[in-house]
Amino acid sequence: MASTGANGGIVGPDNDPTTSEKITTFTESGNFTQSPTNSPAEIDYLVIAGGGGAGTDRGGGGGAGGYKTSFPGGTKISSVPYSSTPVVVGAGGGGNSNGNDSTLLSITSTAGGKGGTWTNSGTAGGSGGGGGGRDSGGPESGGGASPSGQGNAGGASWIANQNSGAGGGGGAGGAGSNGQPGNPRGGPGGNGLANSITGSSVTRGGGGAGGTDGRNGGVAGNGGPGGGANGGGIGPGPSQAGQANTGGGGSGPTWPASSSPAGAGSGVVIIREPEGTFTASGVWPMSAVNTFIKAGSWL
Repeated sequence: MASTGANGGIVGPDNDPTTSEKITTFTESGNFTQSPTNSPAEIDYLVIAGGGGAGTDRGGGGGAGGYKTSFPGGTKISSVPYSSTPVVVGAGGGGNSNGNDSTLLSITSTAGGKGGTWTNSGTAGGSGGGGGGRDSGGPESGGGASPSGQGNAGGASWIANQNSGAGGGGGAGGAGSNGQPGNPRGGPGGNGLANSITGSSVTRGGGGAGGTDGRNGGVAGNGGPGGGANGGGIGPGPSQAGQANTGGGGSGPTWPASSSPAGAGSGVVIIREPEGTFTASGVWPMSAVNTFIKAGSWL
């Protein structure tokens, strides 16, 4: 190909784009600026809110933070601005507290609901908290998943004098289990969901375990896979907190060895966008362009 003329040129016909995927993970709030080579300015996302804390005393497990994603095969966020965009990563709720929302542009994932305290129902959230225990009467219900589509409901408690088991918190992939006779008496937390937006499959959004009355050997439940916290078990072992940056729910305590509920895991925001370089295989000199135009062969 002839050398480029001093008066500039036009990019030749054999452009060779080389593209890859850029992954940006926010484990705390910050600002996102998309790659300048991302065209048509669309991004995939995974937005998880902070999980809910467990309930006090023989309390229910906390619900996982709301879980929203476009990957794989969902509707991407389009028309993303090239300027800096705020990203909010919701904190996990402390004991007996709801979590906090996570946001990215038009996407908001709702905080996980807290587990019910002794004789109280779980709270609704992205996933609902489990119902608290009681010695008599009807079971306490788990909180619902509200708004829908981000998670699942918490489980209800199982009622028996000095033997109650609280419900497990709901998870992104499944409802929390009810408290039950036998052991573990506290209901297990709901399962989380696996996602490979980063290139590796990771499970997040597990519900927290339900607590229990330990006076007759009751054992708290297990947390849901994906960051949901396990119960404290028999003895003085403390309740466990949900795993950070999974939105996992906190676990209920085994009373009376402990009455303190556990906090929940914080959320996370992950963004996947195309990124690339565009290499022209050649540049047409302006003199050559003019010759082709005159000959009627420039297309």
